[in-house]
Amino acid sequence: MKKIALLLTIVLSLTANDIIVKESCTDVSTTANNIKNIVSSKGLSVFAIINHSGNAKMVDMKLNESKMIVFGNPKLGTALMQQDMTVGLDLPLRILVYKDTDGKVKMAYRDGSWLASKHILNAPKKEKKINKAMAMFVSKAGQCSKD
Repeated sequence: MKKIALLLTIVLSLTANDIIVKESCTDVSTTANNIKNIVSSKGLSVFAIINHSGNAKMVDMKLNESKMIVFGNPKLGTALMQQDMTVGLDLPLRILVYKDTDGKVKMAYRDGSWLASKHILNAPKKEKKINKAMAMFVSKAGQCSKD
């Protein structure tokens, strides 16, 4: 019985991580630009691109290159906020593009289950739609160029 409980705990802890990280084949700026263009082409609004490393440089600090693309779909976001106004704390959506300590470019975002787990929502279809879109955005944005 203890082995089953331990196994269940391990499985739950492995699936509990709501941050998804994927590697990109392009540099930070290109990847961020790709995300911006893909998101825009899907009819979503790009609200900001935050240059974290640029901001660090302005205060004489070093930070690996990193940019955050902030975007969303006001129709979807409004529908979620109508269920629970505090969803506005976690919207709009974001994808962080950064160079890790090994020099690899990564893209990180939160799984859509984050919204449902932190807010009072009954929106499994919208959660799936967010997950599918986010996965597609990073998959396309970080693609290796064809030979």
